Amino acid sequence: MGKVQVIFKKEEIKPGEMAGKTAVVFDVLFATTTITAALADGAVSVIPVLTGAQAREKAKTFKEPYVLAGEDQGKTLEGFHHPLRTFLQPVVKNKHLILSTTNGTVALQRSSQADHLYAASLLNNQAVARRLYEEHRHDTILLICSGTSGDFTMEDFFGAGSLMNELLKLGKWDMSDAARTALLFYRGIHQTSVELLRSTRIGQLLIELGMDPVEINFASQEGIFDTIPKYDPEEGQLKED
Repeated sequence: MGKVQVIFKKEEIKPGEMAGKTAVVFDVLFATTTITAALADGAVSVIPVLTGAQAREKAKTFKEPYVLAGEDQGKTLEGFHHPLRTFLQPVVKNKHLILSTTNGTVALQRSSQADHLYAASLLNNQAVARRLYEEHRHDTILLICSGTSGDFTMEDFFGAGSLMNELLKLGKWDMSDAARTALLFYRGIHQTSVELLRSTRIGQLLIELGMDPVEINFASQEGIFDTIPKYDPEEGQLKED
C-alpha cells in the first residue's frame, strides 16, 4: 500500500529529501493548469524556470521553435506571452513552452530531484490518479501544493483533495493526516469548483487585476484531459507521458 502525504507550500519542499519519492505538483491558479492545457494543445514540452531572466537565457540555447510565457505576482512579464490557455492555445502547437511563474514553476524546480515528478490540476486529476495507481501504488507519493509567496492556498489544497478522492476510487492508500484532511475538505465543500476557485484569495486577486473569469471557469473543470505531464530531469522538460 502506497503512502500519500501532502506538502502545503513550496517553501516546505526539501530538495535533498526528494530522492526515492514520487511527487505531484499543484498550482491550480494557474501554472500546472497551463502546463496541462499546453501539452493537450500540442506543445512539444514545457520547460519550467525560476525567473524571466532564466527563461530568456534558456531561450538563447534553443534551436527548435519555442514560446516564452510568464508572470510575476500575477502580472505578465514584459515581452512574454500571458501564461494562460486563452493566450497560449493559438501559439504553442509543435513548440516548446518556456514558462516562468511566481509559484508553480518554482515548486516544480524544487521537486525535480524526485524519482518521478508530475504536474497535476483539476483538468487531469483522473488521468494522474490512474497513472499513480498503475505505476506508483507502492511508492511514497507527495502531493505538493505550490501555495503563493510563502502562504498556503485553498485552491491547491482542493486540487490535492480531488486527486486523493480519485486515488481512493482505485484502491487503498496509507494517508497522512494532511492527505486525509485534504480529502475531507474536498468532499465537504458545498460550493461548485468554480465558485470555490473564484472565492479564493488568488482568484479574487486575479479578477481584480482584470483576468477574464473564463480562465477560472476553465481551470475549475475536473477530468477533461487525459494529459499527464511528467518531468524529464535530463532535459529539464515536462512532456506528455
